[in-house]
Amino acid sequence: MGALLLVMPVVAHAEASLHQPFSAMLAKYVVPINPVDKGRGDGEADLQGISSKGTSTQVVYSGFKSSQTELTAYLKSLSAVSQDTFEQWDQNTQLAFLINAYNAYTIDLILTRYPDLTSIRDIGGFFSSPWKQEFAVLLGKKRSLDDIEHGLIREKGVYNEPRIHFAVNCASIGCPALREEAYVGDKLDEQLEQQTVRFLSDNSRNYYDGNTLHISKIFSWYKDDFEMKWRDSSSLNGFLAHYGSALSSNDGKSLDNDDIKAIKSGNSEIEFLDYNWALNDQE
Repeated sequence: MGALLLVMPVVAHAEASLHQPFSAMLAKYVVPINPVDKGRGDGEADLQGISSKGTSTQVVYSGFKSSQTELTAYLKSLSAVSQDTFEQWDQNTQLAFLINAYNAYTIDLILTRYPDLTSIRDIGGFFSSPWKQEFAVLLGKKRSLDDIEHGLIREKGVYNEPRIHFAVNCASIGCPALREEAYVGDKLDEQLEQQTVRFLSDNSRNYYDGNTLHISKIFSWYKDDFEMKWRDSSSLNGFLAHYGSALSSNDGKSLDNDDIKAIKSGNSEIEFLDYNWALNDQE
C-alpha cells in the first residue's frame, strides 16, 4: 500500500506534464462567453464560478493555426502513450487522456480546412463524415473521432460517465464549452461537474418554459447514457433534476422546487432544440 501511495503522485505529475502544453494553448485560445447573471437565484446556479467564466466559449482557431507546431507536438506525445501504459492508469486518468485526445484531434481536423469552412460538417463528403475519418493515432492504432468517442470514451461498462458529453467538443456553437484547460485525472470529477453546470446554465440551449423543458438535442442523441445508473439518477429526468439548480427559465429565472420535482417525476414535457452546427470560431 505504501508503494502504491508513492506511485500515485508520480503518475499525477507525469500526467499533468503530458497535458500541460495543451492546457497552455487552451488558456490562450479559448475565450469564455455568456456569463450567468449572479442575481438569478440563491447562488447555487452560480456554482464553480460560472458567472465569471461564462456558460460557453469561442475558439480562436487562428491562434491554434499559428501554434500548429505545438499542437502537432502534443498530439505526437499522446500517440506515444502505449496501451500498456494506458492500462496502468486509474480510470479518471484514462478518461481525461481520451477527452483531451478527442478535443485536440478535433481542433487539428478543423485546422486542415481553416479558415475555409463554416462548420465541421464541411469536412469530408456524403460518404465520409468528419467523425469517420481515420487520422488520429492513439493507443497504437489510427482512429476516427467516432472511434475515440463511441469506442473508447463511451464504451459500455467501462467509464459509465454521462458528464463526458459536456467535456468533448465537436467544434460547433451547439456544443458545450471547450474548456479553457486540459482535463487531468486528479481533478476530473470537479472539471466534469463544472462543465455540466456550465452547459445547463446556458438558457440559450436549455430552458424551462411553462411546463416544458426545452433542452439540447445532445440529450436525445445520447439518451441511453443519461438513463444509466449514476449517483441518484437512472433516467434523463432524474439527471436533469439532479442539476435543477443550474437550469432556468428562458428569461433567466431560477427554477423553484416544484419545477424541479415536476422534472424529476416526468410531469414536465421535454422538447429537444435544433442543434447549431456553425463553427464555434471567435467572432
